[in-house]
Amino acid sequence: MDVRLKSSTAGPTLTDQAYQNIREDILSGKLPPLLRLRVDALKALYNIGSSPIREALARLSGDGLVIIEERRGFTVAGISTKELRDITETRVLVEIAALKSSIENAGNGTQGDAWEAQVLATFHRLSKLDQKLGQNPPNEAWENVHFEFHESLVAACPYEKLKNIRRQLFVESERYRRLSLSKIPGDRDVPAEHSEILSATLERNVERACECLANHIHRTADICAVSDVVKTAESSIIQ
Repeated sequence: MDVRLKSSTAGPTLTDQAYQNIREDILSGKLPPLLRLRVDALKALYNIGSSPIREALARLSGDGLVIIEERRGFTVAGISTKELRDITETRVLVEIAALKSSIENAGNGTQGDAWEAQVLATFHRLSKLDQKLGQNPPNEAWENVHFEFHESLVAACPYEKLKNIRRQLFVESERYRRLSLSKIPGDRDVPAEHSEILSATLERNVERACECLANHIHRTADICAVSDVVKTAESSIIQ
């Protein structure tokens, strides 16, 4: 899932590339929780120099995905049910505030029309990918559009700091979801949940839209909480 900020002129730097590569591998579980991140090993893995690797790890520390310990270097952040609940409940509060503000600020004029078009466009792209995937697990294309759909819902929110906090919490919770993909029950209809959120949002039904979004987030968190990945990670911390 690529969520880097777009540059107006220059392309991605080596630090940007290192950041995206390491970040994706942490989110996907290729670099598992509590793994010691050795700069030399990462240099060889990504074919990028030491300085960009270190700068990328420092940025990932700010994202809550990497821990920096004095004299011990860098480690992939651990996971736990306690942290998952903390992230989830905080995220729900922030998501609701951002969505409410987005709906109210969009209005019904030209700005509202443009926002609706953006939300609908990303939803339709996500729906097409859902149809292509069928029962198969999400791929990178789906992850990217899924991120964009949730971003589009709050795009009309005028508070950039609120949206930045929302984005970070989204990424932190996505790590748990992606690590727990094998536990997603077959009878859960995620596309239908997205459709409910979309409908309530476009109807400007703030209460219903926020309720649907909160339920959507809580359902995912409940599944992640019983995942073997989380339980195993907690056991390794205790030991």
